Amino acid sequence: MAGARSTLEDMVGFGSIYKGKKVLVTGHTGFKGSWLSLWLKELGAVVCGYSLYSPSEPCNFQAIDLEKRINHYKGDVRDIEYLDKVFTDFQPEIVFHLAAQPIVRTSYDEPKLTFDTNLGGTVNVMEMIRKHSSVKAAVIITSDKCYENVGQVQGYCEDDRLGGADPYSASKACAEIAVSSYMRSYFNVDNGAKVSTVRAGNVVGGGDWARDRIIPDCIRAWSSNNSAVIRNPQATRPWQHVLEPLSGYLWLGSKLIAGEKKIASQAFNFGPEKDVVKTVEQVVSGLIKYWPGARWQDVCEKSHKHEAKLLQLACNKAAICLSWHPTLGFEATIKMTIDWYKNYYQDKNDSYDFCCKQIKDYVDKAKHKDILWAK
Repeated sequence: MAGARSTLEDMVGFGSIYKGKKVLVTGHTGFKGSWLSLWLKELGAVVCGYSLYSPSEPCNFQAIDLEKRINHYKGDVRDIEYLDKVFTDFQPEIVFHLAAQPIVRTSYDEPKLTFDTNLGGTVNVMEMIRKHSSVKAAVIITSDKCYENVGQVQGYCEDDRLGGADPYSASKACAEIAVSSYMRSYFNVDNGAKVSTVRAGNVVGGGDWARDRIIPDCIRAWSSNNSAVIRNPQATRPWQHVLEPLSGYLWLGSKLIAGEKKIASQAFNFGPEKDVVKTVEQVVSGLIKYWPGARWQDVCEKSHKHEAKLLQLACNKAAICLSWHPTLGFEATIKMTIDWYKNYYQDKNDSYDFCCKQIKDYVDKAKHKDILWAK
């Protein structure tokens, strides 16, 4: 059995770096958090998840029955006393912080909740990392929207100005500033935990049913034989499969836990190749090819709720410092995403195994491209 476990870990990347490591994931019930927790489990990590609620009904967390597969704690990152208890009980060696209020449009309706969660919750996590000596490394996930979006054509670099017109974007910029302060004050390259922040663009993939996201909106409509309502078809985004940035987070985490000083206390962008930057309409058209009978309608809104037309990241730093590169093109991203949903609606009990299969297929593609983390 030990040999089988080792073989499986080799199949899903990163060698044995996470085997037996105690890893805490905040926001593990979310879309990215659930995929990350599953991948870590398959790597042999002892995973603890901390999250307040499931983001939707259904959701990937429920579909893969993750609650029964890892250590699951229901808690709010705003509750520092309970967060402290979990850190004390579990004694994590590595922390991946994803817990957030993640929806731009919701941030207009709930600005205080958004700032309290995205800024205050991140400060609480940094306090726990500062307090608990068991933590040797941490990856703090924010967002591409932490950048002050001025509509520039070239991608935003890690040292570009932070900011945001909407409460969500501003809260993520604030979180970045707070983490930077902690890194410079408490976690320098010689002392304490090795901490870095990461920023990724629009992430898609199976198991996401969050509202106000284009692919979940389409899937909800099409699975009920309805027409999808598209509010901004010409909005342009750098679409990437969820496994793309997660491979970057895991690769960065592995280097931090190994004690590589030169990448600690820094920020990194993870995004797709430039040819994966497409309009919403192109994404919907790509999905329709794999979902017979699907249809959509344009209901472009004139709203005070500002949403940026163009968001793109420059990922040169990740390529140079981490030797990280994206694996999937646009067509593969769309097909992997729609395949997951088709499988779910055909056999809901197969979701965990299908996620594992997609991770292994993704790692195989990365190996074929000679990407370092997959070797």
